[in-house]
Amino acid sequence: MSAIKILSVDDEAPMESLMRQYFRRKIRNGEYEFYFAHNGLEALAILYNNPDIEIILSDINMPEMDGLALLAKVNEMRNPALRVIMVSAYGDMGNIRQAMNNGAFDFATKPIDMDDLALTIEKAISQIAYVHESQKEHTQLESLKKDLTTARDIQQYILPSVFPPFPEDQDKLDIYASMEAAKDIGGDFYDFFRIDEDNIALVIADVCGKGIPAALFMAVSRTMIRSKGTQCNSASECLTVSNRLLAAYSVDCMFLTAFYAIYNIKTGLVNYCNGGHNAPLLLKADGTTQELPNSQNMIVGAFDGIKYIEDTLQLEHGDTLVMFTDGVTEAMDTENKEYGDDRLASTLSGLAGKSCQQIVEGIKASIKDFVNGAEQSDDITMLVMKRI
Repeated sequence: MSAIKILSVDDEAPMESLMRQYFRRKIRNGEYEFYFAHNGLEALAILYNNPDIEIILSDINMPEMDGLALLAKVNEMRNPALRVIMVSAYGDMGNIRQAMNNGAFDFATKPIDMDDLALTIEKAISQIAYVHESQKEHTQLESLKKDLTTARDIQQYILPSVFPPFPEDQDKLDIYASMEAAKDIGGDFYDFFRIDEDNIALVIADVCGKGIPAALFMAVSRTMIRSKGTQCNSASECLTVSNRLLAAYSVDCMFLTAFYAIYNIKTGLVNYCNGGHNAPLLLKADGTTQELPNSQNMIVGAFDGIKYIEDTLQLEHGDTLVMFTDGVTEAMDTENKEYGDDRLASTLSGLAGKSCQQIVEGIKASIKDFVNGAEQSDDITMLVMKRI
């Protein structure tokens, strides 16, 4: 541990000898390191050359620049760790009080009780240590915040963000997606990719938990499902294989809910498998809505050896499949009331005939109006596809 640097400012010559004599053991042991000045101007010069000085013992009545003027200059330095102990005659309580009101840490009266001064210095050192620890924690938090910002940027980068994603087929289908994390980074994700000329894969998922662990598991899960999706012949096979691999590598019982679908561009047939996820909604061209059957499958990544069951859905021209995470329906207002399935279905009905982007933005606007400024508690993610 480095020595505490102390600046003694006093125009009386015996003060320097008194300090060196009384604190000789701490000086010898490298605990204290003293600097001496005879007025405020000398003190400022020493402080300029030694910015790591953290305790100032200053007399109030001095020539050229007194202790109160020095205190004002020290305050301008805005060093939260610097502590000023004022020294003056007992009868000078007016100036001492002014010094305390102007930010002095403590005071001592002449003739100085050195034992009492030593305790005051130790008290100052204790507070200085606390300031340093707080500054260290602040630096660590700033570093973590920077890392989180970088992680958020990476997470947003790996999610598809170019729309329309399949321009060669934009006369056959419309796709749009959005993910708004509740924290700097989230655990939700969506994905879509071409399997072959006729089939496109669609994925929406919600990883348990929040923050960095969820984001890391999200990245692994997305990569796994995308990789297996290009190799498997059906939606159920993709989730079955992905579940086995994710369960083997899951840490701290991480898991996710996932809806995985294979859409045939030519026929409009959707082969899908729901792994414990929210049932998507089907928005018909006439504005009616229909909820797909609730999932009969387990969550993904928690248990090995599970065989997932799939189902099919026929999309007619103008039909829109709306996939979402529970952050949509469970968004809460200031009275902790949830947005809910019924409100989502009603909002969707009013968006019939709109593009997928307009549907996503319309739902987000409806949620914003509903929560009325309440803090977002969960990631809000949507993936919408329409057969044109």
